[in-house]
Amino acid sequence: MKCYIKDYPRPQFVRKEWENLNGKWNFIFDDNDEGEIKKYFLDFPKFKKICVPFTYETKLSGIEDESVHYIVWYNRKINVTKNQIQDKKAILNFEGSDYKTKVWINGKYIGENIGAYSRFSFDIEKYIVEGENDITIKVEDSLSKDQPRGKQRYKKESWKCWYIQTTGIWKTVWIEYVSKKYLKGVKITPKTNKVQLEIEINLSEQDIEKQKYYIGTEISFNNQILNSTRKIINSNYQKMEIDIVQEEIEHDIQKWSIKNPNLYDINYKLYCEDKVIDNVNSYFGIREMAIKGNKIYLNGEELYLKLILDQGYWKESHLTPPNEESLIKDIESVLSFGYNGIRKHQKVEDERFLYWCDVKGVLVWSEMANCYNFDDNSLQNFTNEWIRVVKQNYNHPSIITWVPINESWGIPDVSICKKEQNFATTLYYLTRAIDDTRPVISNDGWEHTISDIITIHDYKQDEELLYQEYTDKEMKVLNNLEEYNGKHRLFANGYKYEGQPVIMSEYGGIAINSEEGWGYGKQVKNEKELIERFTKLTNAIKKIPYVSGYCYTQLTDVQQEINGLMDAERNYKIDSNIIRNINNEK
Repeated sequence: MKCYIKDYPRPQFVRKEWENLNGKWNFIFDDNDEGEIKKYFLDFPKFKKICVPFTYETKLSGIEDESVHYIVWYNRKINVTKNQIQDKKAILNFEGSDYKTKVWINGKYIGENIGAYSRFSFDIEKYIVEGENDITIKVEDSLSKDQPRGKQRYKKESWKCWYIQTTGIWKTVWIEYVSKKYLKGVKITPKTNKVQLEIEINLSEQDIEKQKYYIGTEISFNNQILNSTRKIINSNYQKMEIDIVQEEIEHDIQKWSIKNPNLYDINYKLYCEDKVIDNVNSYFGIREMAIKGNKIYLNGEELYLKLILDQGYWKESHLTPPNEESLIKDIESVLSFGYNGIRKHQKVEDERFLYWCDVKGVLVWSEMANCYNFDDNSLQNFTNEWIRVVKQNYNHPSIITWVPINESWGIPDVSICKKEQNFATTLYYLTRAIDDTRPVISNDGWEHTISDIITIHDYKQDEELLYQEYTDKEMKVLNNLEEYNGKHRLFANGYKYEGQPVIMSEYGGIAINSEEGWGYGKQVKNEKELIERFTKLTNAIKKIPYVSGYCYTQLTDVQQEINGLMDAERNYKIDSNIIRNINNEK
């Protein structure tokens, strides 16, 4: 897209004036929590060096200490020119820092953020000066089950499918320089029935009544300008509709799909009177998700989902992708295996991942990292960040489903507890209130309350048993009459199947025999047995008449979990052509 800049951390909202702060920072552990008392933000003590955005637990950080440290500090100097800050604001952006982040600029406290997976920013205009500036950051983390953890362990040792914790800054840190009045964000919803865009403009908070402000938009496709508009802004938050194509221009709307991931460029200009004061480049895709009966449709065509579960971990950098190329390589590997989508599991991935899924036509199930307790604190922590995540990634056409909760994590008694059911149902309606264009799954895998798609997790390694479980005459699992996997019913008490599409959203997990690694069920001896079992399990699911797709576990090995189609170094265990042919068989 026109907006694309390599390594730009927010590829759907791009400005030219920015500075990447990744790289070498000063770093220290603060196990006794004495940094604020000793004022590290004024005089940073003797330190190690760390390579941001890699956390201290990882090899690429330069430290590689896998033990638990609850408090860490970062420090570095940056140089700022007069031109960068004259009549401008400096915005310090964090793509992700786990979990409580406090920031000082030149010894002055500017604010804090609580959360691990969503982007946050600080306006540092009042604190930054021309010349050298000092940035100090404190991050507090814990093993608490009340904070969204995802697959991060909440014990001091890893086990099964829970991995080494992620502490501190784990995504890009960067600065952008903007006008005093600027665009904070744009929510864009293509209206396919009207060939229009619904745009919600969010401006910075300054008084808007003293001068006239306008928003200009220019839409183009393959360098052909289709429409250029300019509308007055009456408030800092304003909703408007604009035509995608002017009447006099000939252009057939090009929808975004798997085979043809068409994307439109759009430019936003903020005017004060007749002067352009902010200029942002972006893009959008036009596509329509729909559910009719027990089928899923993309742009009016029935969609059979062939997904693969992706934990988004790398051997040398854990949750942080080593670089942008590593994200592209994983997406291309998914396509080489014949899958049409990715279930990004218990993680909000680097937004560059979503950009490349948009560009390459890969479907994404977007899932939040879960807590493991149910109490007022965990509810607030989770809900606050989930709202931010949905808003943050709303504009990406590749995302086709929102998944707030997985396998009753954080709601362990949802099958019988009305309060926990209310929470799952609230998350469903809350997500649909923000976004009514995508399906929402309240609790992926089992014990659903209200979900637009009903999902099943079943790791049986015998294909006949797997098939028989879901094709009995009484349809006992679907009608909530019996447990499957010997543990769970498909619906929480008081809820039932209402004819929605059904997806086998976790199955397989086949591991080749290893004394050190862990996988689901009995391990296979070699590659030949892996192919045989994969073929039989996948074909068994395809034969279940009411199932609309599947998600195989998983793309890569992760630490002690060895059930990937690739190992932790991204080496293929099986020729991708073999897996692709199995996936493509009807």
